[in-house]
Amino acid sequence: MTHRIIIVGGGAGGLELATRLGKTLGKRGTASITLVDTNLTHIWKPLLHEVAAGSLNSSEDELNYVAQAKWNHFEFQLGRMSGLDREQKKIQLAATLDEEGRELVPARVLSYDSLVIAVGSTTNDFGTEGAAQHCLFLDTRKQAERFHQQLLNHYLRAHAGQTDTVEQISVAIVGAGATGVELAAELHNAAHELAAYGLDRIKPENMHITLIEAGPRVLPALPERISGPVHKTLEKLGVTLMTNSAVSEVTADSLITSSGQVIPASLKVWAAGIRAPAFLKDIDGLETNRINQLQVLPTLQTTRDENIFAFGDCAACPQPGTDRNVPPRAQAAHQQASLLAKSLKLRIEGKTLPTYTYTDYGSLISLSRFSAVGNLMGNLTGSVMLEGWLARMFYVSLYRMHQMALYGFFRTAMLMLGSKIGRGTEPRLKLH
Repeated sequence: MTHRIIIVGGGAGGLELATRLGKTLGKRGTASITLVDTNLTHIWKPLLHEVAAGSLNSSEDELNYVAQAKWNHFEFQLGRMSGLDREQKKIQLAATLDEEGRELVPARVLSYDSLVIAVGSTTNDFGTEGAAQHCLFLDTRKQAERFHQQLLNHYLRAHAGQTDTVEQISVAIVGAGATGVELAAELHNAAHELAAYGLDRIKPENMHITLIEAGPRVLPALPERISGPVHKTLEKLGVTLMTNSAVSEVTADSLITSSGQVIPASLKVWAAGIRAPAFLKDIDGLETNRINQLQVLPTLQTTRDENIFAFGDCAACPQPGTDRNVPPRAQAAHQQASLLAKSLKLRIEGKTLPTYTYTDYGSLISLSRFSAVGNLMGNLTGSVMLEGWLARMFYVSLYRMHQMALYGFFRTAMLMLGSKIGRGTEPRLKLH
């Protein structure tokens, strides 16, 4: 009987794994590979801040799962995982509803021999009062597009006004990690682009951006030699930086810090902290941690079931020799997908599985068209600091590497060429 592999989650890691396995095991008929996701299309999550600001048109950079499955010898199933029967080796998918609430795809059950869970993470608001009701999040394409539309609506309303009143917009971003920092820079760029296209009733200097961080500095998870130049660049752009400032409450028109300071904001974005999807903590006896991540062994198998693997942001994978887990970063998910592509082949052959060791290749932060900062780490170079144009080129190359893993060299080259040609016929910012 053909070995059945189900991958739940079509994010960067899950989609790369399905594509790799389809090209090898699926093409040869050694295994049947099924990818499950709640959406029909994929967009690289590190680009969502650009979708929110409007500097990236998500409909042009999305990948269709059905087409990708056809081209790479795997099957795609639309649905949300709602249950697990480990004894019977089955997963339950909830019914999918259309925009009017009617059943589009019925609930169903899928059987597996190897199950891989790669459902990523969502933003963690830490139960802060009012955050869920009044803040926007950037976990999905829909959420990013919702933010962009609300931003654009402010400009359209101002543009239609007939008074001489000075129009302003205030944006507060909670969390000065990579997402918050990059969003702040993209919004500053968006303010200038919107004015250049004639939506100039709100002047660029009248978009007030406040970046709020509970820790002592921006980019607290990265080295200080990266956060220092980023801090200075953001200040030059006019972004108000508030460190050592934890948000204790969010209202309809402001944020309140634990010290009692009130920060007025017409748009509020929560970009602080992550947690795995809540359904994982209730999933048929598997071990999870306090932020719902599945506990896995160094082989990426879950601690209580060798037939179930988990990787990426939804997995708590130990780092050998430390008391910490592998950080929730795109490069970790990419490395783990590469390992699992080999491991699942070895498992079918009845061989011992390799263990995962995280390799840090550095960090790159994009500050829109203004700058980029980061460091590259490797055995030959050690740690090399990058800034400016060179750092920006390396940052762009990360996305091209993701595309290469999905499309191959030729199609990625064609996508790059098409993108370059299209720049002359499209606005630099999405205006709808």
